[in-house]
Amino acid sequence: MVFSSIVFIFTFLPLVILAYYLAPVKLRNFVLLLASLIFYAWGEPVYLFLMLYSILFNYVMGLDIARQQEKGKTGKSSLILGVAVNLLLLGFFKYYGFLAENLEQLLSVKLPAVSLGLPIGLSFYTFQSISYLADVYRRKTGGQMNLISFGLYISMFPQLVAGPIVQYADIDAQLKKRVTSWERFGEGTRYFIGGLAKKVLLANNLGAVFEAVTGLGSLSVLSAWVGVLAYTFQIYFDFSGYSDMAVGLGKMFGFEFKENFHYPYCARSITQFWRRWHISLGSWFREYVYIPLGGNRVSVLRHMGNLLAVWVLTGLWHGASWNFVLWGLYYGVLLILEKYLLHRVTEKIPVLGTVYTMLLVMAGWVLFFSPAPGAAAEYLRTMFGLSGAALTDNGGFYYLLTSLVLFVLSWICSTPLPFRICDRQWAEKRVKPGLLLFYLGLFLTSTAYLIHDTYNPFLYFRF
Repeated sequence: MVFSSIVFIFTFLPLVILAYYLAPVKLRNFVLLLASLIFYAWGEPVYLFLMLYSILFNYVMGLDIARQQEKGKTGKSSLILGVAVNLLLLGFFKYYGFLAENLEQLLSVKLPAVSLGLPIGLSFYTFQSISYLADVYRRKTGGQMNLISFGLYISMFPQLVAGPIVQYADIDAQLKKRVTSWERFGEGTRYFIGGLAKKVLLANNLGAVFEAVTGLGSLSVLSAWVGVLAYTFQIYFDFSGYSDMAVGLGKMFGFEFKENFHYPYCARSITQFWRRWHISLGSWFREYVYIPLGGNRVSVLRHMGNLLAVWVLTGLWHGASWNFVLWGLYYGVLLILEKYLLHRVTEKIPVLGTVYTMLLVMAGWVLFFSPAPGAAAEYLRTMFGLSGAALTDNGGFYYLLTSLVLFVLSWICSTPLPFRICDRQWAEKRVKPGLLLFYLGLFLTSTAYLIHDTYNPFLYFRF
């Protein structure tokens, strides 16, 4: 089940909202937990047992860390065990095939074949489990005694399958007590409709353009750029749209999730881009990997090593292939260059910084969507006129001209301007009828697209 589906919007969500607000306050966590487990089991019932195991295991390990600390111990052994088990589960389902394939080539040995699909959301709820154990170990929060509340933290359906990654310390108090109101519910509805429109009206149509362009027999320089431009906007509106819907759903139930995107395509440097893109993932790696490694409070060479280590892991988090390893290294090197060489240029000439950032980000997305490093290299050579391909072709012109309005609208919606206008009007004491009609129009148009359009994947579900 996905948020951008008729069954979720018109059946699942209304029933959950009704049950939640009719239930006594003390039972609302249980209602949300039950709804979250049903939501997860809807698409992958067999992997529900894996999630239940993760909930029970991390619940016990968190209490064990807290118990050891009460006895004057550090709880480090339980932390190591808990993190190791979480990473082993993630590694088995996500990386076994990749490791087996490379070990077979390297050592000429045959390893047992295991054909398992990746459980949806495994990367996200595994990182949330690790953040909980780490926060208890560092005494940022106590061990959660209530199994229902802890289970809800791990499985909460608004952010279960594609984030944002919620750190336990940020939500601990909200699991115990939170405020619900018509104002907050209305704000959540607004966020949800905005995210739905991003996903259905922009991302899906951009995705169709990308699929059509990459499906051409051969690419010219023009069609290669049209394809990567479509993907650049698609992945942004796909993931930021999902995140907006997740934040909106959280508000409907009284939760406040942190912002996950902040207009990354307006960034003036790669450093700034990664402070604005998938903020929750960057925060997680900074808090639980980069800082424990020493961060930037070490020698220059050690700092470079820390950045490269974090970015290789970030690449691997996105997928088990060499493309993602290279993608992580690519950004690690760029961030090192910016830190020690390029920051003066981007600071002095903002426009140049924005253009340079977008060109590098688009080149990075080629690594991201290509099936193998060789395919990525060939696509990049074509983009920059180094493959001998024609400069233009009929397909490139056709998709550029027919998608021009979509590209312009996508560019406008990737800037703060339209959202600031809506935010300003929404903040007024009396919301203008025109604004309500605008959101109603977005909702009805998105619904119409869902009824008639068959292309509706979420890109980040595979991570």
